[in-house]
Amino acid sequence: MSKVAVVIGLLAGIATAGLLLVALYTFGPDLAPPLTTDVGGASPTQVRASASPAPSPSRVPSAAPSASVTASAEPSDAIPSDGSPSPRATLPPRSPIPGLFHVGQPAPKLVLPLLGGGTIDLAKLKGKPVWVNFMGTYCPPCRDEFPIMSGFQARYADAGLVVLAVDVREDTETVQSFVGSTGATFDVALDETGAAQKAWGAVALPVHYWIDAKGIVRDGALGGIGPDQMAQSLSLILPGVTVTP
Repeated sequence: MSKVAVVIGLLAGIATAGLLLVALYTFGPDLAPPLTTDVGGASPTQVRASASPAPSPSRVPSAAPSASVTASAEPSDAIPSDGSPSPRATLPPRSPIPGLFHVGQPAPKLVLPLLGGGTIDLAKLKGKPVWVNFMGTYCPPCRDEFPIMSGFQARYADAGLVVLAVDVREDTETVQSFVGSTGATFDVALDETGAAQKAWGAVALPVHYWIDAKGIVRDGALGGIGPDQMAQSLSLILPGVTVTP
């Protein structure tokens, strides 16, 4: 009988434990992991979507050009589809600016001693086209320009061209040495006090002035120029003459 009682007690205990488990499972707190994981309020599906790789560049539509870029491009600057050069590739001749370098005005007075003796008076050269160049022996552009100027002087002397360089504030020996080293074939005047430079407004050296046969300045330019611009400016004071660089 004692054995039967023990068995009955074990069965009762097992039954009670089973009932407790059922009750806990049914009415107790949820012990299992939640079906969703809260990552910033996003579901697992949302998290996977945000971590998915971005579309390949080939699938991303190209951005249209901005209006400012399109507007800033001038059609005339574009290269035609047939490969021919743009019409703007050849620049029109430069037009002298009235008033600048005394353009359109009578040339200022210029009376100076010449290197080697004598005096130059610009007023007495009226009737001839004159190219005046204010310079200094210390400036590299002056040294580069002197041989080119000599070439123009030789080629257009028959057309009456007079080329005159005006050295500013240097001694005779320095200028003489410079002229000899450059092989200049035109006259060089000496502006020892800088008075002529001031009267002409030739602040930066070198500076060029092209004066026609009537004594009117037709063009001017700061130095460091090449034969192309020189030829273009000379053509303004040599009417009827084809001037080439």
